[in-house]
Amino acid sequence: MANVHKHKQRVLRGIDDDLAEAFDAYARQLGGDRSSVTRQLWEWCLGLPGAELPEQAEPVEPTAQPDA
Repeated sequence: MANVHKHKQRVLRGIDDDLAEAFDAYARQLGGDRSSVTRQLWEWCLGLPGAELPEQAEPVEPTAQPDA
């Protein structure tokens, strides 16, 4: 069956394309993808045993200003 995923899809709204593209590039540098890095952040925020923050990226100049 096409488009059947193992895990339920979670959608994040309000993230502009430039930020999403930069995050995707960052995740690839870590050898993962957006989902794997997001999962690490969620696990760390919840204080799950063994959870660690992903490595922080080098500072970059934002290409778009976040909504205030």
